[in-house]
Amino acid sequence: MPHDHPDHDPLEEGAALRVRALEELMIAKGLVDPAALDAIVEYYERETGPRNGAAVVARAWTDPDYRAWLLRDGTAAIADMGFSGFQGEHIRVLENTYEVHNLVVCTLCSCYPWPVLGLPPTWYKSAAYRSRAVREPRSVLAEFGVVLPEDMQVRVWDSTAEIRYLVLPQRPEGTDGQDTATLATMVTRNGMIGTARL
Repeated sequence: MPHDHPDHDPLEEGAALRVRALEELMIAKGLVDPAALDAIVEYYERETGPRNGAAVVARAWTDPDYRAWLLRDGTAAIADMGFSGFQGEHIRVLENTYEVHNLVVCTLCSCYPWPVLGLPPTWYKSAAYRSRAVREPRSVLAEFGVVLPEDMQVRVWDSTAEIRYLVLPQRPEGTDGQDTATLATMVTRNGMIGTARL
């Protein structure tokens, strides 16, 4: 969100500096192995992330039984594809339709389904997004370039420590016959948060 959600939130910068100082102190005292920290970060950057969620979405678009299972029990259906773990213990999947658009936020902190979306983007954690998404979701969506018809309902879902949400975007028209690998390339992280249509 270019205007109200800068990538350099002063509160986040302060927190990042404190985390970095704590990390350096723990490494200096021999309490933490820097290679282990690097491996953890690399895991969340490369082994998890939006490509996992995109694979889930593409499968749901092509397999009606899987789609029904995903909407009924997102955690189990996602785990069936091998995507589970920390921050993914309970995931509910929300389906976008021609009548309803879903938007996910975490008003208290930045709860986020890491196994299917990776690490949260900076704007997701910003105070501006967390407060405005609930109060004025259409304005927030417009700042992301999503202008919805007036008669389309916008539902805002607040993630918590107990439950996280994943948006199942609508399958694009004209994609019949395309395989899941091709379909997965059309799915974006923002689409699975609800700040994009795909």
